[in-house]
Amino acid sequence: QEWKNPFATWNPQDFCNISQVILPLDTYWSPPIFILERVDGQNSDMNYMVLMHNGSFNSTRPFQVTLTCSLIILKFPFDTQTCNLSIASFLYPVRDLVMKTRRTASESMKESQSFFLTDGEWKFTNLSVSERTETLDDEGFSVITYMISMERRPTLYVLNLILPTCALYLLDMAVLFGPSSLEEKINFQIAIILGSSMLAVILNNSLPTSSNKPPVIGTH
Repeated sequence: QEWKNPFATWNPQDFCNISQVILPLDTYWSPPIFILERVDGQNSDMNYMVLMHNGSFNSTRPFQVTLTCSLIILKFPFDTQTCNLSIASFLYPVRDLVMKTRRTASESMKESQSFFLTDGEWKFTNLSVSERTETLDDEGFSVITYMISMERRPTLYVLNLILPTCALYLLDMAVLFGPSSLEEKINFQIAIILGSSMLAVILNNSLPTSSNKPPVIGTH
């Protein structure tokens, strides 16, 4: 966060060339902001800010938060999800407080990729930023929304679910139209049904449940 206070200025030459000081956050006014989609999180212990001699404040505080996000898993496991992170301050209307982004969407994307080091299930693909005014009780409030796009890595699901399922169906067709006797076909069919049931249980435990439309792979 960066903001200016014209009443907190001084001439460095009058104070031993001191051009900046580090102060606790509660020393001066700081803009209160909220993350609208936040459901849980860990607050930062870095409750300090840097005050420059020209009245410019700078506060950098890392947060680890859990956000709500609506999932569309119709194409699971080849799906791409977009989640929003909206920052707002509903204590001050736009006539008193207007929030602006310092970096463009491409700059934020590049910096985010440098911090996104995990090689897990999701791949960070895109980041876009929008600045808008939200109306609440006939008052306009400044809101900045970061739209984060993530693509699921399907390799694990293809190896553990899709390929075994296709193999069972091919084996089922081979047994059904093969020259085996009726008794052998029945035994093979029972084994295939048991294998399909186990894959269905694994699939049910792997599928996300927070979606209105079930995935195509779960309906076949």
